[in-house]
Amino acid sequence: MRVKTILNATLVVALVPGALVPTVARADDPNDPTMRSAAARARDHAMVRQLNLNELASTRDRDARYSGGWEAYRQSRTADRGGSDQTVRYVPEADYAPASQRYARDRAKYERRMAEWRRAVAACRAGDYDACGN
Repeated sequence: MRVKTILNATLVVALVPGALVPTVARADDPNDPTMRSAAARARDHAMVRQLNLNELASTRDRDARYSGGWEAYRQSRTADRGGSDQTVRYVPEADYAPASQRYARDRAKYERRMAEWRRAVAACRAGDYDACGN
């Protein structure tokens, strides 16, 4: 029953041309009888131009309102980073060296553990079943 209803609705939409197309979508119809004269086309052009200018003005006003907020945000972010205007997280020089050394130490430890694991896997596959428990 439900499939039949959906099928009927689909048929109605397919058979009624323009049933779901709003009238506004046909505003630029070249066969529109009200747009045959040059004066009518000029009025239409002037109206569209004025609408575009109004939209441009409102967009510029909106952007001007937003820019104050964005400038305040940028200034607060710059102050948090000690005056630097970088886009990355600020790490003081005093914190960088120990963090870099810690990373190198942790990376070396990881590489040693991975090498041990790979050796154990190779030994296990070679038949040394005592190495398989790692």
